[in-house]
Amino acid sequence: MRYFEKSSMLPVSADEAYAWHARPAAFERLSPPWQSIRVLDRQGDLGKGTVTLEIRLGPIRVRWVARHGDAEPGRRFVDEQVEGPFAKWRHTHLFEPGGAASCRYVDRIEYELPAGAFGSLAAGRVARELRRTFDYRHATVAADLAARARFASRGPRAFVISGMTGLIGRQLAPFLRAGGHRVQGLVRAVAGPEDIRWDPATGRLDAERLEGADAVVHLAGEPIGAGRWTQERRRRILESRRLGTALLAETLARLRRPPQVLVCASAVGIYGDRGDELLSETTPLETGPSISFVERVGHAWEAASAPAELAGIRVVRLRTGIVLSPQGGALARLLPVFRAGLGGRIGTGEQYMSWIGLDDVIGAVHHVVFTDAARGPVNATAPMPVTNAEFTSTLGTVLGRPTVLPVPAAALRAVFGAMADELLLASARVMPERLLALGYPFRHRDLEAALRHQLGRYLTA
Repeated sequence: MRYFEKSSMLPVSADEAYAWHARPAAFERLSPPWQSIRVLDRQGDLGKGTVTLEIRLGPIRVRWVARHGDAEPGRRFVDEQVEGPFAKWRHTHLFEPGGAASCRYVDRIEYELPAGAFGSLAAGRVARELRRTFDYRHATVAADLAARARFASRGPRAFVISGMTGLIGRQLAPFLRAGGHRVQGLVRAVAGPEDIRWDPATGRLDAERLEGADAVVHLAGEPIGAGRWTQERRRRILESRRLGTALLAETLARLRRPPQVLVCASAVGIYGDRGDELLSETTPLETGPSISFVERVGHAWEAASAPAELAGIRVVRLRTGIVLSPQGGALARLLPVFRAGLGGRIGTGEQYMSWIGLDDVIGAVHHVVFTDAARGPVNATAPMPVTNAEFTSTLGTVLGRPTVLPVPAAALRAVFGAMADELLLASARVMPERLLALGYPFRHRDLEAALRHQLGRYLTA
């Protein structure tokens, strides 16, 4: 029998911490982004129920069935493996009261590895994976509960989100649901009672289902960096943002009971290629026929939300930087190359990269929804933008790999065309002045800390 234990303090009562874990969406927030875990089925609750998972280990898929029980609401619950990779697994979750606004959070695991040589060889790796997994879990739970506690007096809200299958939406929805909020998705193909049908291309949107929503978060749009920009791709990128945003904003403006706030995604590409100039929400945007494609997209995207603003809805245009997550976006595309030791700076490496951790994007959305002073453009970037050379060096340090193979600008232009200059070689040194003024507490201001959290490469592991 082997043992593992991790404990930390949480900034809420034991009852609140237990209630957060009792909501089904909590599991998605507890799953580290470097792991591939999918919930296949849930039955019952923490007192008596089961959860069935599919865990992908490279090409191998492992089925794990855990049974919940031995629960004492506000104090403890247990999950025990019924089927899975361990010979035995018993996980006790403890919540020890520490006062009205704190508790000690304990994960205690007893486990046995499969018999034979495989079990012996895997012991060290399993122990390391447990440490990094629960370092991630404890940091995430504490930050999520702290965010919820800051606005607990505002009560649960009804959210509608477009783009729930995208990188940000996949984590924003469970973050909100685990916090006790109701979440509905705008989708083209309805799969459940919480889904609201829409189709921006045809102008179709079930407006009645939006009545009574407190907040709408609009994230949908054609991926901008997922392939060479043909004329057709440019059209789809622009139209997906302009048409979708206009349809949503105009529909919200006509409702009898419109939402209090619309958070509309935008991007720091709207600032264009500005070298080492410090950019904030008050920096004048460049206009005219000579601006880049990504700037034109940004202008059209933000302008399309105007009908909601004119109708008196508070509109926040969230200008997001490079979102860091191994589950998608730029970091996911870079990881295989850097893990192979083939990474290096892009072009001169002097261009600035305005980045933000995925959890801070989610936190920023939550913060501006509940902060009445938030309106207009808000930069969703970390307070410490870095050059591409600094980003490259830091990622190499976190992964323990060399970064000595630069990628020439000419090679990028040959492969990606105009996209190379506008996305990969352009420089935008963006500061989140508005978020800071609104009191948003960043989880990760420093690039290395953000990467270590997202990749599970903690210094203590």
